[in-house]
Amino acid sequence: MEEAILKTTALFMRYHRTLALNDLNLALPKGKIVGLLGPNGSGKTTLIKLAAGLLTPTAGTITIGGQPIGTRTKAVVSYLPDRPCFGQGLTVNQQLDLFQDFYADFDRSRAETMLSALGIDPAARFRQLSKGTQEKVQLVLVMSRRAKLYLLDEPIGGVDPAARDYILNTIITNYDPSATVLISTHLIADVERVLDEFVFLYQGKVLRTGNADEAREETGKSLDELFREVFRCLPNC
Repeated sequence: MEEAILKTTALFMRYHRTLALNDLNLALPKGKIVGLLGPNGSGKTTLIKLAAGLLTPTAGTITIGGQPIGTRTKAVVSYLPDRPCFGQGLTVNQQLDLFQDFYADFDRSRAETMLSALGIDPAARFRQLSKGTQEKVQLVLVMSRRAKLYLLDEPIGGVDPAARDYILNTIITNYDPSATVLISTHLIADVERVLDEFVFLYQGKVLRTGNADEAREETGKSLDELFREVFRCLPNC
């Protein structure tokens, strides 16, 4: 069996008295776009931050390409946080400079092409951009890396519906097909058309996982409909 790009074994994450991840066991295949789907508080962002190396688990293991989280994994992981995190005084061009200096796999020409297609002025300072445009710039930078694993936390949550199709197409067309894209979102109806696999997460545990097309064929429902059916009777949903 091919080694999973991301694997967790008996993974626990606790914030004081709150158990964010509860004995999580998960293996994500290479070369797939995977939807990490669940209600608020299900542990989606916690899992992504652990994979990005921003948090240390309370117990259990998490690996990227068989490697424990560390310098080697950070070099092959491209992470999009759920909110813009760049310096407000920097220009878009200066953001490109930072990514080019910091990441050996950053493709600047790809980033500049996407920014041009979006009509974003590279000389504009971040503070001059709307929240939605800031998020587009951040997504462009993240997807312009030649990474093995892309971790996208709510990539379409802050943009208008008209821009969502462009962003999803950007995700589809701007990554190596051998890489894996993990998309965390609650906007399932908008994103499900691009998903190969899905993971339903609830209270820090995997509730259901599988192939998106097979699930639709077996149930006769869209992923959005299946999600609503699975979570309808659960507490806090």
